Amino acid sequence: MGILTALASAAFGSTVYLTTLSTVNWLNQMGPKAKAIGQVATGAILCAAIGLITVASKGVVVGFIVGAVLTPPVHRILQRREHVTNS
Repeated sequence: MGILTALASAAFGSTVYLTTLSTVNWLNQMGPKAKAIGQVATGAILCAAIGLITVASKGVVVGFIVGAVLTPPVHRILQRREHVTNS
């Protein structure tokens, strides 16, 4: 596995996490029926993306998982910094 492949996969995992988070936050503002349908569609798209990544190679899967695991804590830290800076 090349280092660039791992970095690209990690960046993709991070992007997928942030996109999913934004989509779910947006769906939470919708009505119950639209929210449920949107969340099911989002879940199906995530399953398809992860399935395609799994077929690609083990190195890509490792990079994707690393990016998706590291993004949530970093995202929370950055959000806290914004709140402290704005206060």
